[in-house]
Amino acid sequence: QLALVESGGGLVQSGGSLRLSCAASGFTYTMGWFRQAPGKEREEVSCISDGGRRIIYADSVKGRFTISRDESRNMVFLQMNSLKPEDRAVYYCAADITPVCGTSQEYHNWGQGTQVTVSS
Repeated sequence: QLALVESGGGLVQSGGSLRLSCAASGFTYTMGWFRQAPGKEREEVSCISDGGRRIIYADSVKGRFTISRDESRNMVFLQMNSLKPEDRAVYYCAADITPVCGTSQEYHNWGQGTQVTVSS
C-alpha cells in the first residue's frame, strides 16, 4: 500500500500553465494522472511506466500536457500548458507496482486530489 500526495493545483487564467507534483511513499512501476470534472466521469489524463517505457496522453491534452517522473524520489509531474476552461477538474495522482499504463487494469493507489480551476 502506497501513500500519494499531490500538489500544485490552483487557479489560473485560460492559456496559463500549472505544474502538478505527486510524491509516493515507495516504489511505483506505473504512475498516472486522472481528473474528474463536476458531473463527469473520471478521465485518465496521462500515465508513465518505469523508465518511461510507455507514455500515454488523452487526446484532449496531447500537445499541451507533459508527464515526467523522478524515480529516485518516487515522484511524478504533470506540466500543463495552454490550459482551457475544459481542464477544470480535481486531478488525482495514481500509482501501481505493475505495468498498467495503456491497459484496462485499475490502479491500486490513489492520492487525495488537487483542484485545478481555469478561468476564462
